Amino acid sequence: MSVWVTEEVMRRAVRFCRSPWTPRSFLVTTSIQETNFPTQMAHVCGTKRSQPCRARSLVSSVRFYSQDRIHSEDLEEKESSPLADSSLPAGTTSGLIERTQPFIDKLYRCGSPSDVLDLTCQYAPTVQQISSCLAHMWSTTKKMTDEQRRYELQLMFEHPAFDRLLQMAMKSVGHMHSKDVAHSLLSMVNLGVPQNSRVIQTLLRTCQEKLNRFDEKSLSILASCLEHMENSPNVNALKEGMRLVVEASLPGIKKVISLQTMMRMLGKDAPLNLKRKLERKALSMTDEFSLPNSQYMISTMATMGFYSKPLLDICSKKITENLDEIPFNRLFLVLQSCRELRYRNLDLLTGISDYVTSMLDIWTNKQVLLFLSVFESLVFCPAALMEGYAKKVISRPDALTLRDLLCVLKVYSSLNYDLQHHRQQFLDSVSQVLDSYLPKISGFNLLKAVFYLCLLGHFPSSSLEQLLQSSTMEQFNNTPPRFLRKQERRFQTVDLCLRLDRPPLPRPLTVPASFLGDPTPRSPSANQWLSQSLQSVVRDQADTALQEMVMVENVYLIDGVITKALPNQTSVTEAASSEGGDLSPAESSQSIAVICTPLSGFCFGTSNPCGLLAVKIRHLKISGYNPVLVTERELQAVSEEKRTEFLRGRIFPERHRHPETDQLQP
Repeated sequence: MSVWVTEEVMRRAVRFCRSPWTPRSFLVTTSIQETNFPTQMAHVCGTKRSQPCRARSLVSSVRFYSQDRIHSEDLEEKESSPLADSSLPAGTTSGLIERTQPFIDKLYRCGSPSDVLDLTCQYAPTVQQISSCLAHMWSTTKKMTDEQRRYELQLMFEHPAFDRLLQMAMKSVGHMHSKDVAHSLLSMVNLGVPQNSRVIQTLLRTCQEKLNRFDEKSLSILASCLEHMENSPNVNALKEGMRLVVEASLPGIKKVISLQTMMRMLGKDAPLNLKRKLERKALSMTDEFSLPNSQYMISTMATMGFYSKPLLDICSKKITENLDEIPFNRLFLVLQSCRELRYRNLDLLTGISDYVTSMLDIWTNKQVLLFLSVFESLVFCPAALMEGYAKKVISRPDALTLRDLLCVLKVYSSLNYDLQHHRQQFLDSVSQVLDSYLPKISGFNLLKAVFYLCLLGHFPSSSLEQLLQSSTMEQFNNTPPRFLRKQERRFQTVDLCLRLDRPPLPRPLTVPASFLGDPTPRSPSANQWLSQSLQSVVRDQADTALQEMVMVENVYLIDGVITKALPNQTSVTEAASSEGGDLSPAESSQSIAVICTPLSGFCFGTSNPCGLLAVKIRHLKISGYNPVLVTERELQAVSEEKRTEFLRGRIFPERHRHPETDQLQP
């Protein structure tokens, strides 16, 4: 007698000895978020059950965590091993085939995981159908709302057939095709089956054993699953195996989406030489890139932390040409990925900003602000969009929530966009909205709002007075240390703006010194290239003097200040001296402040300074300086002779004009 027959006899003997069936409930009915899945899956995970549950677990150990709703006789019939079907009489086997023929048709008519499980109670799924059941259960939840999905998943975990289905998957995994194993694992993970459970770990080990037999599609499915799984010994071992298999099979990959899925799974930890191989493979397939492939490739490179300009440029061109075919979420993801990669393509950013501008009246306020926020993080000024959105704010300022207002102020102050004749209307509108939130705004949000308005050169008295009153300032005494430096810098800027801009306020306002932090400025080293070139420029000019590394207001550093006498001022100075009078330096000379700044200080693709650099220029002009900006790249990209000529043309345009001067822009 075979082992299987012996086990079958023992099982039927136990069945007749059992007490009458009674319903059991091993689960407390809670939401799916509050449910402890590893506890529910006591059999699969190998975790310990509580004593009351152990006392009631008298039926079959196959049950993981469900209520019994099916008689034991039906259970025994459904639990029979798939291999046992071959020992059934011929008539029974043909009857089983006839009984399972409509299974797939009925499966695709199921609208929830519970419907699928009910179907498995009517038809015993074959080895291949187990994977289809799990995949369809996951598929039915995709279009549900979050609340409905939580409810349906709770019903699924409480369903008496779910534990049986997982047990069948675990027992049959050795007979599954590689694609079915990968689909089953992906579906279980997406349905929320605990990743440390016995069934998941069994499927992971099976994938390791069969990995060399996985085809391109199976590898792609498995890669998609591993990308979202938590680290564990089996997961890490499988990822390492996947890396070796992908590297070996790379020349044979034919589908772009399969390549991208594998790239995402390998992630940031992939060796650089493997990333280069993946890049070359992707570049060889660019002719096959569809529009979704191009979008997905940019986010894939962000996931890998790999910057490939040729690949990004190709994808950007494809996206720019088809912007009207891309939905909001995917377009936003493209911009987010560009930000993560620090990739900026002027045609792409301009095209997206123009497209968003055309959608101003269609998209919600939140959608437009999300794009503005990403543009700001890319230091790109979408002029048409900012102009159009400013008009929208002016017409309906009350539509802004406090969070919207802070975002608007941050974007417009950071990008330093000149609204020209709409400027005052815009500033009055946002100030009006801020005043409406003053009774309930926190001190930290008020500081941010006032800081942004000061960058814009606007000083609403009501907001400043509330910020600087003692009751509000007391809130800043409890600032966590990691935010303290940023808080001090904002107060320093507000204080500096109040002193230098001198806004007309009802009463004088100052920031208490205790909130300004350490006023001692940093002592950066001089730029040697700039220093040498400035000395050469001044050497050729009469009535000029050079001072290097000048500090203004103990805050603003100037790389070089060139002082030159104004034309026709020599005779005026002599006349004033003979009469016993004096002329101030500002009246008798001109101070040129030469500032070397990185490209990040300018809006991308323009020479327009942004953020704190724009405020620095404004304050230097108030202090009597004529700022001249040069970038580090301009100084480094040319020889010393050309660098001197370039600076001479920038500093003394009326005396010297060089054709290259106008061409060198940040």
